[in-house]
Amino acid sequence: MSETRSKARHRRRGTAVVAGVPLALIAAGTLAYGTDLGMFGADARHASAATAAAPAWATASADGFASVNALGQNGTYGGRDGKTVTVKTLADLEKYATAPEPYVIVVAATINMNPVGKEIKVQSDKTIVGAGTSGHIVGGGFFLGQGVHNVIIRNLTIRDAYQGVWNDKEHDFDAIQMDGAHHVWIDHNDLRHMADGLIDSRKDTTYLTVSWNKLSQENKAFGIGWTDNVTADMTIHHNWIRETEQRNPSTDNVAHAHLYNNYLEDEAGTSITASYGNYSRGKTNMVLENSYFQGLKNPVTRDATATVVQRGNVFSGTSGRNESGGSGAAWDPKKYYAYTLDKAADVPALLKSGVGPRTSIGTTSTATTKAAAATTLTVAKDGSGQYTSVQAAVNAVPANNPSRVVIAVKPGTYRELVKVPSNKPHVTIQGTGGSRKDTTIVYNNASGTPKPGGGTYGTGGSATVAVDADDFQARNLTISNDFDEAAHQDIANQAVALRTGADKIFLDGVIVSGDQDTLLVDTASKDKLGRVYMTNSYVIGNVDFIFGRATAVIDKSVITLKKRWNGTSAGYVTAPSTAANRKGILIANSTVNGDVSDRSFHLGRPWHAGGDASLDPQTTVRNTTLSAAIKTTPWTDMSGYSWKDDRFAEYKNTGAGSGSASSDRPLLTDAQAANQEVADWLGDWTPSAS
Repeated sequence: MSETRSKARHRRRGTAVVAGVPLALIAAGTLAYGTDLGMFGADARHASAATAAAPAWATASADGFASVNALGQNGTYGGRDGKTVTVKTLADLEKYATAPEPYVIVVAATINMNPVGKEIKVQSDKTIVGAGTSGHIVGGGFFLGQGVHNVIIRNLTIRDAYQGVWNDKEHDFDAIQMDGAHHVWIDHNDLRHMADGLIDSRKDTTYLTVSWNKLSQENKAFGIGWTDNVTADMTIHHNWIRETEQRNPSTDNVAHAHLYNNYLEDEAGTSITASYGNYSRGKTNMVLENSYFQGLKNPVTRDATATVVQRGNVFSGTSGRNESGGSGAAWDPKKYYAYTLDKAADVPALLKSGVGPRTSIGTTSTATTKAAAATTLTVAKDGSGQYTSVQAAVNAVPANNPSRVVIAVKPGTYRELVKVPSNKPHVTIQGTGGSRKDTTIVYNNASGTPKPGGGTYGTGGSATVAVDADDFQARNLTISNDFDEAAHQDIANQAVALRTGADKIFLDGVIVSGDQDTLLVDTASKDKLGRVYMTNSYVIGNVDFIFGRATAVIDKSVITLKKRWNGTSAGYVTAPSTAANRKGILIANSTVNGDVSDRSFHLGRPWHAGGDASLDPQTTVRNTTLSAAIKTTPWTDMSGYSWKDDRFAEYKNTGAGSGSASSDRPLLTDAQAANQEVADWLGDWTPSAS
């Protein structure tokens, strides 16, 4: 393909989740699921008679500090890339939880620990999740040892190891204990009546998020520390802590402790009286926001060496110490991840109805309790589902459906076109296999492919999957366009795998694969907002393969560069066509690489669709590892428009393809970068799995 032809075809186009991470953290992080197509996760792991599809929400990924990529781990997503197994016995729970392979372990019964106090030694890359409200662990819990990482414990009731002694010094029976673990998410559990404590986060455990749990009927609720090091980072939000005497939590020597929207309640007239609420100990630096304290003595305390910054908290019927201040350095949680605060006054009602095990759960605050349970439609090529094609399931979704519909697609290759029309919002298409490679939707139309009724498809019309409905999600599958460019050089060869033309599009754990024009992120019209958030995913292509006018974030993902049809290496990662005063394409916390020649790919060029000079294309690439394939002058002109007249920049990228600031390579200042975080792109939307 000549460069002239490549530019000309752009004139013919006619198509109508989480904050930034400091460089010190990014430098330590790599993508846990590999950086090439050979490392997408397990494809044929140990199957058992108990193997089953996970609930639609069981493979979610964490928020808060557990979502930050660091220490070689890219966020926290548990066993999502492994097999799903359902367990009803202690033997099976222990077998899979202690296995070296990743697993999603669905607990579908009451499991009694034997002996009482037993703590299963969970290994890395596990999701342990209750099936609805039926998963109970009685008389013991879980232990995560040194270096264990990427673990999710959700939707369980862990209870009743109590041995009759209130301040029990003999029986160290906890619900969840972590010693030197990292990237752990504890969410939507009911933890109560254990012998020692409910949660112990010890010995520099870090990148921990504890959310939407009920902690009750205990002397010691949640202890953090057991080391003089000040390295741990953790987020504690939307937890209801009631009828617990101490450690609510006690937070010792934590570098960044972010506590928000928690409800601490000491009920009057009972035998349990809380001695204190949130305690910032040692050299902890705590930010405490929009929490509600009811009836507690000493609701917020701190050591002379510790720091507490309070914002927006409510204190009702409290007494004693309520402290803030300290000499710690000011820090902003939004520099690390995106989050949305609920009003403190709403917290008691919100948490009473929303914490603990749920029939169906998401990953955000208010949406978790307000969302209706999802309807699930199953698709299987072999006829074992309700439908044999994905489009048939989409067709079955009622027009203007008010709540989530999950289309669960069993493993297989589905050669079809899929269109989700604008009057069918809240649709999730989710592969049910152990790997995102197991379920593939593929077709081979190109821009110049003749349509049955005459004419050609055009670029947008060539998409294998086209989404025009708001609040769409795709998870754990591959979407591909396998148009054969070599065999069809006689026609325009833009061939889209996925086109989005709506708002609040969440792509999580997917592969989007093609050659030229792989991923088209568009909007319903030039004047309408269209936001796309892609995470834990792969995008593969060669020419302008992430393009369009949407406000789009590619976060914690791998962008794989591919040779052209004739074996040459030359291409462009992005071609934004952003409207003025909108955000364009943001690539953050990711990796750009591939089996192509050094210095052969540009990061982007400005697409002024239809020759529209009023557009202001934007691509920002930040905190991302760039291979040597990226040119030392990474931006270039397009169709007579200079990239220097639009918005193209980098910030703190690393790798052989990164470079110093120059007139041909603009780098953002720290002040500029502060306004180009993931949260700035997404605005009031916090993507959540459902």
